Amino acid sequence: MIDEFLAGDLGAVEKAVRAAVAEEVMPRFRQLAAHEIVEKQGPHDLVTTADRLAEEHLTDALTKLLPGSVVVGEEAVHADPAVLTALGGDAPVWIVDPVDGTRQFVHGDPGFSTLVTLAHREELLASWTYAPVLDLMAIARRGGGALLNGEPIHSGSPEPGAALHVAISHFDFTTDAEKRTLSGLRAPGAEARPCGSAGLEYLNVARGLLDAVAFTWENAWDHAAGLLLVDEAGGAHSTLDGKPFRISGGNALPFTAARDEGAVRHILGLLADAG
Repeated sequence: MIDEFLAGDLGAVEKAVRAAVAEEVMPRFRQLAAHEIVEKQGPHDLVTTADRLAEEHLTDALTKLLPGSVVVGEEAVHADPAVLTALGGDAPVWIVDPVDGTRQFVHGDPGFSTLVTLAHREELLASWTYAPVLDLMAIARRGGGALLNGEPIHSGSPEPGAALHVAISHFDFTTDAEKRTLSGLRAPGAEARPCGSAGLEYLNVARGLLDAVAFTWENAWDHAAGLLLVDEAGGAHSTLDGKPFRISGGNALPFTAARDEGAVRHILGLLADAG
């Protein structure tokens, strides 16, 4: 079933993503009322009506496209953490972040995206990263490369000898111990800044506009689409213990995704030294 689906035209998935965003997200961009914004676990962790309705829209559309599939979405997991167990199950899984960069969305900043990934038995198979205001649609397919607005993209390699530019977990979301580890990326050989939308930072790495990301959290909906996108653009990724990122969790953190293997090794070394 999953092989037949992947062998076909995945354009229907792109249409479903665009439709959900057009119907549920964009009409609320810069139009949110106060009652449509709710704090989940603090003032920096927000959810909006757009998040919830877009995830419901995508859940309905994607499971119809692939009968027997299930959805692990950010808002569904917030309501019921048991939903996460589907990541390790036998059914194909759609991993959905309806609005990645909700804080940016709430503040009227165009730097947000919608992320959808198809996975099966923890293997990432295809992903869609859609930034509607920026008019960017990035698609990756396992073994099939990465496209941005229909054109192939390649991460390339950082300039030899230059400091690596790295987007890291925002300090609003990190513990003191995590801040100490990430401080290794403020050493000679690296220049770090807080990340915005994780999905768009991964896209920047895949396009060669950013050398790497380094993150301290492992929510699958934030990372699955971007990790596949970077890998298929020619980049690489690794957790702190040198293993691939597992979408079901239990990773050695922080982890990094970068333009090439050399950059991954360099970043892991800086993180290990600081930690």
